[in-house]
Amino acid sequence: KIPVISLTTTPMKKIPTEVFKDKQAAVNKLAAETAELIRSNDAVAKITVLGLATGSSPIDYYKSLIHLHNTDGLSFQNVITFNLDEYAGLDREHPESYWHFMHQNLFNHIDIKPENINLPSGMIGEAEIPAHCAQYEQDIKDAGGIDLQILGIGRTGHIGFNEPGSPKDSLTRAIELNPITREDAAPSFGGIDKVPTSAITMG
Repeated sequence: KIPVISLTTTPMKKIPTEVFKDKQAAVNKLAAETAELIRSNDAVAKITVLGLATGSSPIDYYKSLIHLHNTDGLSFQNVITFNLDEYAGLDREHPESYWHFMHQNLFNHIDIKPENINLPSGMIGEAEIPAHCAQYEQDIKDAGGIDLQILGIGRTGHIGFNEPGSPKDSLTRAIELNPITREDAAPSFGGIDKVPTSAITMG
């Protein structure tokens, strides 16, 4: 006899998904939702906590936020931001650091308070990385958690710098970059030999 195996299955929940006719339509909707979130929180004297990403995906979104700031009076005075990641070994002034990217593409063009901007540091010594990552997690908790998280996805499937094989329950930590990720960054750095081999990323 062939044994009959009974499997108990749990139906998968569908994640709400919107499909737009083009990128700009999606960007405009997301920027409008962000503005609504900030204003609704401002109305009840609540801080808004945004999780932000770098790369090519969010640039048009940041342009839309800047446009809303300049033309519609959207204020970021009561916004705290936490970025997903940063390359190891790059100081803030490096043109490929994510600190530089975020200031060039968003922070320099809005009224956010400098003390409300948070990114992992790429200049932490190896021995201090665990404490730095734990503090980053604590800072997010102390801010009340992230209200809205912006994400992109890399060619390896990474979100943040969570390369394939990253545990689903991982927290902020140092991670070795996949060779494909480094290859994709090579043109910006002027060669793969100049691309960092590791990074700090939120989990």
